[in-house]
Amino acid sequence: MTLYDQILGGLYGQALGDAWCMPAMLTPDQTWQRYGGWIDRFLPGADDHPVHGGLIPGRVTDDTEQAFALALSIVEDGGVTLDGAVRAVLRWYDSVGGEACPYIGPSTRRAVGQLRGGADPRVSGLRGDTNGAAMRVSVVGLIHPGDVDGAARDAATQAIPTHNTDIAMAGAAAIAGAVAMALRPSATLDDILRAGVAAAELGRTLGPAYMGASVARRITLAVEIARRLDQPRARIQELYDLVGSTLAISESVPAAFGVLAMAGGDPLQTAVYAAALAGDADTVGAMACAIAGAWRGQAAFPADVLATLHSANPELDFAGTARGLAQLAEQSYHNSVGK
Repeated sequence: MTLYDQILGGLYGQALGDAWCMPAMLTPDQTWQRYGGWIDRFLPGADDHPVHGGLIPGRVTDDTEQAFALALSIVEDGGVTLDGAVRAVLRWYDSVGGEACPYIGPSTRRAVGQLRGGADPRVSGLRGDTNGAAMRVSVVGLIHPGDVDGAARDAATQAIPTHNTDIAMAGAAAIAGAVAMALRPSATLDDILRAGVAAAELGRTLGPAYMGASVARRITLAVEIARRLDQPRARIQELYDLVGSTLAISESVPAAFGVLAMAGGDPLQTAVYAAALAGDADTVGAMACAIAGAWRGQAAFPADVLATLHSANPELDFAGTARGLAQLAEQSYHNSVGK
């Protein structure tokens, strides 16, 4: 499996988790009752869905749209920059219709308003404590194969314009660090989970202090719950009750590691569990499946799944984006080896 295969797998995983979990309702019980059990295929957003009503099966949401916008800026700039992060957020915001878009997160919406008003991007994100910086960050991990610290630090940089708080940076760093570890050829799932905890601890030191529970410790809690001997649905409910799956960064990021651990790192099974978790399931799924996809590579995705992702999201250039990121990843790898 080549580095390109893994990077393409990471992009497919991001989109898979986002689109598969898009129809999930607010609670596990609501989701279970609405769909008669596990969500085991792509489904449309129900007309009464609080955010995703009317979306077609396989359609991604802001999680993947922002990830691809960030990837474009990273390729344009040859790496992660603050200016590139601002450009990515504003470009995405305009592409989805701005204020009229129903699924823009509160921290991002507030930050964009300030950026449009001329605010310093180091100021516009000072109240951002939701999961917007983590939902898009997998592409940062994809340019840092095996370099957990480098991924964590770049994750913090891209978070600044919308989520310039220590807790948000901890969450973003956790996802990016786990993706970076997933690209290491010898990495095990336990290595990936530990990398997420270590990166969260580093990320917490990189931003201004803000209120919120420890992302690193809650990842550990989520993985402990995921590995209990209870039936899967019982563990999903326990994750929902004790860890949570709201927009809060200290809930959704740990929950992503929980469903990843439950599924043994399999991208499709991770998506099934994330959808059952409900709440902000599309974001949980996008983050968790991006890690799983980077670890397992593009071969882990059935042809019919990929066909749906391509047809439902024709504007997303999976292969081209993967090539651009792979070039940067190879440069990063060779630079780190040469030190």
